[in-house]
Amino acid sequence: MSDRNNDFTASLSEAVRRHIEGATGVDGLQRLSGGASQETWAFDATTSKGTPLPLILRRAPGGTRAEKTTAVALETEAVLIELAEKAGVPVPTVRHVLTPEDGVGQGFIMNRLTGETIARKILRDEEYAEARPKLARQCGEILARLHSIDKAKLPALRVAAAGEEIRQYHATLREHGHPHPVFELAFRWLEDNLPAGDTELTLVHGDFRNGNLMIGPDGVRGVLDWELAHIGDPMEDLGWICVNSWRFGNIDKPVGGFGTREDMFAGYEAVSGQSVDPERVKFWEVLGTLKWGIMCTSMVTAFKSGLDPSVERATIGRRSSETEIDLLRLLAPRS
Repeated sequence: MSDRNNDFTASLSEAVRRHIEGATGVDGLQRLSGGASQETWAFDATTSKGTPLPLILRRAPGGTRAEKTTAVALETEAVLIELAEKAGVPVPTVRHVLTPEDGVGQGFIMNRLTGETIARKILRDEEYAEARPKLARQCGEILARLHSIDKAKLPALRVAAAGEEIRQYHATLREHGHPHPVFELAFRWLEDNLPAGDTELTLVHGDFRNGNLMIGPDGVRGVLDWELAHIGDPMEDLGWICVNSWRFGNIDKPVGGFGTREDMFAGYEAVSGQSVDPERVKFWEVLGTLKWGIMCTSMVTAFKSGLDPSVERATIGRRSSETEIDLLRLLAPRS
């Protein structure tokens, strides 16, 4: 192990001893795969009682937040998770937000949940067979609680209403210089079907989907990765989880590949006491599909420019063609 890694481990161990009651150090520190924009480290806090405490460190890459990023600061993410927990949203409890004195970098330490985030396993393994029929309704219930969080208690977040999202992504597509007639058709549809601005804006998770949900045999155990949280139309979250790319082949089950819109809407309405407008959710499903398609073209741009020559970037970039098919299905006139 390098001196740098030794210093990191020693600093983390000291921070854990000082800030987590009963902790005596760290053991089994390992970096987890996944999480393209932040580092995720799993470890156990050793304790005076001899019972290890499973924890996660979520840290900025190299410990320092990039100057130019659309993600919320990790300190802000920690505040949002704490507020979500108080609202009844299943999340890992935050144990400590790192300070410069800790010498570990920017980030926070939280409890480590047990469960699965890999969609292929959640949607197909027998272990989750009993959970799958419950997940869509649970997602609706969770989102209703998330959207109920008092805005007066929220930290400063960007505001992203529908019109602004359309303008932002249209500009991004033009910067890439890739001709996509289907994307242009979708932009025209979105502008023609822009929802009325009479819906109260709320906290929006921004990336509520398979991969960011910790699932156990009993259902949803945790909502993860709050870095894209913002203030917006609450129906954005309901539309995003219905994007076909997050169904992983189970296209007949629009909510994450495991359930129906009707079940999700029922769960949302039962908790919020408000009716869900399916057409408004469809608007955000179209916009979400388009956004993911444009994100895929961004991967192509990064690959071609040499900024990130990885095969993964090029492979994901090819998926923009899948989103074009999805958009044509969404925009086709109903019989």
